[in-house]
Amino acid sequence: MKKIIFLISIVIFSNNAFGYTFKLNEISKFKSPWGSSFINDQELLITEKSGSIKLINLTSNEIINIDHNLNILEDGQGGLLDILFYQNKVLVSYSENRGNGKSSTSIALGKFDKKKITFKNIFRAEPPIRSGYHFGSRLAIKDNYIFASAGERGEGMIAQDPTKHPGSIIRIHLDGSIPKDNPKFEGKESWLPEIYQIGIRNPQGLTLSPYDGKIYLSNHGAKGGDWFGESKKGENYGWKVLGWGGTNYSGTKIGPKWKPGFTKAIYYWVPSIATSAITIYKGNEFEKWNGHALITSLKDQSLRKLNFKNLDNVKEDIIFKSKIGRIRDIQIHPGTGKIYFLSQNALWLMEKN
Repeated sequence: MKKIIFLISIVIFSNNAFGYTFKLNEISKFKSPWGSSFINDQELLITEKSGSIKLINLTSNEIINIDHNLNILEDGQGGLLDILFYQNKVLVSYSENRGNGKSSTSIALGKFDKKKITFKNIFRAEPPIRSGYHFGSRLAIKDNYIFASAGERGEGMIAQDPTKHPGSIIRIHLDGSIPKDNPKFEGKESWLPEIYQIGIRNPQGLTLSPYDGKIYLSNHGAKGGDWFGESKKGENYGWKVLGWGGTNYSGTKIGPKWKPGFTKAIYYWVPSIATSAITIYKGNEFEKWNGHALITSLKDQSLRKLNFKNLDNVKEDIIFKSKIGRIRDIQIHPGTGKIYFLSQNALWLMEKN
């Protein structure tokens, strides 16, 4: 089914934000969109949490609904989550219905088709859990590896158990097979073979830097502590031994912000901003930002820029706040460098004014 959505003429102007004046245009409405991925300069794949995969043509604003065979359980924060187009294939992360109200953060792969994509699972987080909380989940590809974030499903200390997937970064090959240099095969014998890093709560941002080739992630903390950091093989970010500056929602203490023996994040937010998606900017539209991390948030509905070239002096700028609602995803146009956002109900474009 196809439909045409015309450009909605809501334009917001900003005054000279860090070397640029810019405008935000609402392109099209969506229902709880979650993930997005360019397939070329003109077309963008978008997921809706309820289970829809849509393809929007950014020139004509035509939207195509793509059928699929995923067995999704929409429960709380779970549903159809991230999407990634790569070499004419489509990767998705989603909360898979495992029966009896249980679900897992799962990853599926299918050949791209504008009518229907037939997916096959290449990863399932074990064990399945009856919870609507903390699925993660973002996808990134580096060389022949898929990196994926799996949230701890509200189970806390499960993130310290490497015999279970929840609360970790997953690293597998594109066909779902397991890399022979994953931590399990390099001294971490008790770890599940897919696990690359542990100790993470709700990692809703994950990206490959086009500059240093590293994988970076953002983590949505508890009441108080969010962070941005690097994914490091065989290491442990400390949840729920560490609280990263936050507390339980009841107000009780969790643990210190950081202590030796655990991975230290590059940047923390206390109080929490509810970090969501991230990217490392590369493009011509805002070329002064090249190499900087762009962080979106849900709670304060902001876009933040981190210059983290000097790790001893990370500089944060708030580009805008409370303009387009809760921001779920961010993508950089592969040709122009213009920035696209998914809010809680729409696709937005940010460009120089």
